[in-house]
Amino acid sequence: MAAVVAAGVAIVGVLIARGVFDIPVLVERGGKLVDASMWWYAGAAFAFAIAATGLLHALLVAAPQPYRFFGWITGLATTIAVLIPFTTAAGLDTKLAVGLINLAIGVCISSIVSSVGRSAARVLDEPYG
Repeated sequence: MAAVVAAGVAIVGVLIARGVFDIPVLVERGGKLVDASMWWYAGAAFAFAIAATGLLHALLVAAPQPYRFFGWITGLATTIAVLIPFTTAAGLDTKLAVGLINLAIGVCISSIVSSVGRSAARVLDEPYG
């Protein structure tokens, strides 16, 4: 479900940037700036949430402090996603809009997957009966 919420955050972000503020949401492909499809953005957010869920699962199995590592990894990934638009030739308004959308998606994925993971792990640890 975190993937569905992350896709929704992407859609809302693109709608606000384009519809409310009339800011183009551009991404760089093959060295050229192109208009990002709202559905592409939602699909990418969905895929990253699925990947984050798999990452947390792997960390729960293998890492001594899985939530600490998960927080650092998702924090660094979110920081990279926020900074990437600033490496393009897009206008400052587009860079800020895309960076903010990426920040919202990253925070959404990190917080939901982490909190649901903690809840699920706690339920499994409780004794029956």
